[in-house]
Amino acid sequence: MAISTLLIIILIILLIGAVPTWPHARSWGYAPSGLLGTVLLIVVILALLGQI
Repeated sequence: MAISTLLIIILIILLIGAVPTWPHARSWGYAPSGLLGTVLLIVVILALLGQI
């Protein structure tokens, strides 16, 4: 359970850093945050199901 919790925390931090409102990420658009959000959603679902 510790690995999945750590992975979720890291993905949340990456998702916050990729939001296009930050000056360094403004030109990226929504692709990085959308991709990280999708990965985060999959990891949370797998963690809740006990697969990771």
